[in-house]
Amino acid sequence: FVYKSRQAAEGAQQVAEQLAALVRPHARVLGPADARVEIVEFFDPACETCKRFYPFVKEILAAHPQQVRLVLRYAPFHDNSAYVVGVLEAAGRQGKYWETLEALLAVQDDWVVHHAVQPPAVWQHVERLGLDLERLEHDIQSPEIARLIAQDLEDARTLGVSKTPEFFVNGQPLPSFGF
Repeated sequence: FVYKSRQAAEGAQQVAEQLAALVRPHARVLGPADARVEIVEFFDPACETCKRFYPFVKEILAAHPQQVRLVLRYAPFHDNSAYVVGVLEAAGRQGKYWETLEALLAVQDDWVVHHAVQPPAVWQHVERLGLDLERLEHDIQSPEIARLIAQDLEDARTLGVSKTPEFFVNGQPLPSFGF
């Protein structure tokens, strides 16, 4: 009885840790907090598949604005991809996260070469977004952004995320993407 109770408690603790690893306070969110469906996406801004799936995710959100919530988490697996995450988060500090994400995804082929981010090419596109570039450059280097990236990578490992995009719907891994 004691052994089974301990196993059950350990199992419950493990489930709680995994659920906590899905959503963190720093995660970018679209949609209402009380949505019936919560999609957590681990993505890499340099991932071509992530770029291709993004319009489908937006369609789902647009078709069900009160029922679906999207939580974006990072899994910067490509070379220099953490740099782009830094750019996105620094742009977010200026209130332009989503605009920057969409602008960079639209021209991803310009700044990703052979699955590796080319930081100077990223800047060519960021300069057009009306951001305070000096502040952006400073914020990219902030320890808070580095910690955020490290936390997302740690959570990705905890959840067994090994590729992007990786989706979880209402706390459960989504084996294949679709409506």
